[in-house]
Amino acid sequence: MVKEQSKVERFKIGIDVGGTFTDLILYDKITRESNIVKVPTTTKNPERAIVNALCDLCKDPEQIALINHATTIATNALLTQTRLARTALITNHGFRDVLEIGRQRRPELYNLYTNRPQPLVQRKNRFTVHGRIQADGKEIDPLHDHEANEITKIIVDRKFESVAIAFLNSYINDSHEKKMKEILLNKNFGGTISCSSEVNREYKEYERTSTTVVNAVLSPLISTYLRNLKTNLENSGVQAPIYAMNSDGGMNTLLYASNFPISVIESGPAAGVLASQNLANNLSIKKVLTFDMGGTTAKAGAVIDGECDISYEFEVAGRTHSGQSIKGSGYSVRYPFIDLSEVSAGGGTIAWVDEGDELRVGPNSAGSEPGPAAYRKGGKKPTVTDANIILGRINPNHLLGGKMLIYSDLAAQSVKVIAERLGMNLKDTAEGIIKLVNLNMSKAIMTVSVERGRDPRDYTLIAFGGAGPIHCCDLAEELEINHIIVPTHAGIFSAYGLLVANITRTFSLPVLSTNSVLEPYFNEARKIAINSMKKEGFESYRLKEYADARYKGQSFELRIPYEKSVDMKKRFSEKHKEIYGYSSNDEMEIVNVRVKAVINTSDLFRRKTEDIIEEVSIPTEYREALIRGMVTHVPIYSREELKLGTIGEGPSIIEEYDSTLVVNPRWKWKVYDYGIELKR
Repeated sequence: MVKEQSKVERFKIGIDVGGTFTDLILYDKITRESNIVKVPTTTKNPERAIVNALCDLCKDPEQIALINHATTIATNALLTQTRLARTALITNHGFRDVLEIGRQRRPELYNLYTNRPQPLVQRKNRFTVHGRIQADGKEIDPLHDHEANEITKIIVDRKFESVAIAFLNSYINDSHEKKMKEILLNKNFGGTISCSSEVNREYKEYERTSTTVVNAVLSPLISTYLRNLKTNLENSGVQAPIYAMNSDGGMNTLLYASNFPISVIESGPAAGVLASQNLANNLSIKKVLTFDMGGTTAKAGAVIDGECDISYEFEVAGRTHSGQSIKGSGYSVRYPFIDLSEVSAGGGTIAWVDEGDELRVGPNSAGSEPGPAAYRKGGKKPTVTDANIILGRINPNHLLGGKMLIYSDLAAQSVKVIAERLGMNLKDTAEGIIKLVNLNMSKAIMTVSVERGRDPRDYTLIAFGGAGPIHCCDLAEELEINHIIVPTHAGIFSAYGLLVANITRTFSLPVLSTNSVLEPYFNEARKIAINSMKKEGFESYRLKEYADARYKGQSFELRIPYEKSVDMKKRFSEKHKEIYGYSSNDEMEIVNVRVKAVINTSDLFRRKTEDIIEEVSIPTEYREALIRGMVTHVPIYSREELKLGTIGEGPSIIEEYDSTLVVNPRWKWKVYDYGIELKR
């Protein structure tokens, strides 16, 4: 617990709400020490777990200087199709079905029984109005006021909670969208309104419309959640500013997140990659693969030369295959995301037997409620966590420092059901579950490495999440990786990422030009950024600039860092060759220019301890465990008792409050202040 010393703003708080656990980390700016807590997520009322955990962690909330927050609420709402707002779409006459027509992508080309996702707005709730803006921004048909007023009356009478407005070419001329919004407000529409020119001011009418609709269906849910969170924290004595993490790894105000909930769809996973980026930069590691395994999913990402992979187009609530998003199976969103590969492979992922009597793992998860069978919260189905308990890889008396009770007999009962059906013994079945989930997760890592022209053997693997360190050696061996870092408090490492995040805002300007002189476009984008930041009260910030480039005739772009003195065509061609294996002499086209404003709020980092004395520690106990197919008495170490410089080798198990590290044979490990390094 933190002791009161003085009424000063000394604490920074990071809060990561996951599908299974809610993680909090408190950083004391005076002592430069951290305290952590991990509690089960209260799915129906997430802010309750946050407030209760925060009150336990900090007895004097008046000393809190800053709270940074990440959540999976938006993602889960889209995945489960629950709690989404009843939304109307207003678009141009003749474009009522743009959501269903899309890009004519089939999720699985040779699957005759595949189903596309149902549109988030039913056809009966889509309305069209006459009026047209040309591609060059000129108005050729004014918005028909009488139609707009009739539509507004229907929307008000039918009590829609949210409205999405998406007109053709509004990214160049938004006058029709502004007028439609004004009519809605004048007719006392009380719900939320999302205009495509505000949500995604970029060309491509389907993607812009889809992004606006996703924003609209999430707006009431996210704004209500953030408002309740702020109120509950204030009632608990918190007076500090509260920020929400964007999907691109930056922080933003709660007001911005409420207005643009698409910005927080992937906020939780982004925090973990950001923490890895911070650690890699401070250790001067140029090539990093990140592996985050929690209770519900496993995520893989990459940090190259200090920069995270960023994507500007993403499909939410879609299906994945081998870690790769299946195009056309979800809802298109154009917004900056940290590019991740995600699979349904977490501690709560359920193992089952199919009709052909083959063992399967996932995609369904037990989550935190009811959770794995061993939690004794009502879960009966076997999970990855239950399998690890049976194999002795997880100590049933140590989860959350012993605060969370684990029942090994219930884990055994759940796995026994499928073991009998398979005609296998209990431990062989549990080992089979682990092998299958490892196979799924290795494919996710291959997606961000091998499939993008990167050799994983040249990379360091940073493994975190509550379950990540248990599986990291298995995955590293599968991919021939020889260097692993498991950060201190790996189970709450994503929450640590919230502490090192800066406030950011990204502004884009559509260009669609082959003109090689880009400075005039960036001057205009800078003005937009500067005026917006000034309006929001931000004074001190730096600007980072990028261009979305492609060869003329292509449909998709690459993000290229912009510098006035650099040959952008050469830089683009080099990037294109790196990713696709070739470059061309074709003309380069700039689609968008982007300016990212960064406000430094983080002074927190981890340094590598130099010249520490190596020493061998005595295990706290020995336990029978199955590691790499061998049952042996494995030395067990308590992470809290290991001094800096402590060395050891596998097989061994290192237990921490929030995670467990399983070290395979032939791996050697050493303790540093930032975590444990493993090499072979």
